[in-house]
Amino acid sequence: MTDRKTRKMSRLFTAAAWGAMALSVAGLGIADIASAAEQRPSERDNRAGNRTQGPDRRSGQQDRRSQPAQVNAPPRTQPAQAPQRNTNQSQNRDRPPTMTEARQGAFSRQNQRQNQPQNQPQNQAQRDQRRDDRRDQRDQRDDRRDQRYDQRNDRRDQQYDQRNDRRDQRYDRRDDRRDYRETRRWDRSDWRRNNRYDWRSYRARNRSVYRIGNYHSPYYGYRYRRVGVGFVLRSLFFGSTYWITDPWYYRLPEVYGPYRWVRYYDDVLLVNIYTGEVVDVVYDFFW
Repeated sequence: MTDRKTRKMSRLFTAAAWGAMALSVAGLGIADIASAAEQRPSERDNRAGNRTQGPDRRSGQQDRRSQPAQVNAPPRTQPAQAPQRNTNQSQNRDRPPTMTEARQGAFSRQNQRQNQPQNQPQNQAQRDQRRDDRRDQRDQRDDRRDQRYDQRNDRRDQQYDQRNDRRDQRYDRRDDRRDYRETRRWDRSDWRRNNRYDWRSYRARNRSVYRIGNYHSPYYGYRYRRVGVGFVLRSLFFGSTYWITDPWYYRLPEVYGPYRWVRYYDDVLLVNIYTGEVVDVVYDFFW
């Protein structure tokens, strides 16, 4: 029992010793922090005092240097002293602006904004002018583009028309050659040998069909002249008013191509209406 008690007591003493040591160390740390905090304001005051005493020291040194010169040399005018430096500028830069300074800055900015509208109409007019110039340039570009399109379309139309004209000319020449061949193929005796076109027998039985009235010449003062195959008529003689539209009604053969049966006084002429040439003739056909 005694051994246990002694052990407990030794443990308590050791714990108390360690606690006392910890308290002493903490007290020393707190004392150091307090002394350091007290020394910082004093250092700041010393620095400020040194800054304020700097110009005085410099002026004192200048006076000491100038005193021997006043004894040995004639008096001279002292140079103008340089203005003292504002020691508070660096502090004013670091510190935030006060309420009055903030109000003054806002007031100055407001005045600047109020003065800006005086130049706004002129700036607006310049912007409008530049905008109008850009629009004019855009319109000019559009006009040039339209002009190029029109020229391209005109060239295309002209080329198309030229091709069509050449094609029409080829067609006309081909038709002319065909008409010429057909003219040469027209056989004046072939249809006369065909009993279907026996117009004399038919006229003998139907005399009233061939009595169609007087003939009126298209040219004033023109009188009847007997024409033959190969004669070229003037255009009014084979106009559409003188065509025989239904040759079979008079038992004449059908025509094709450029040929038309044409009444010429009491005669009937087969005329090429493209050239006016007489291809076939039936004399005294009408009464």
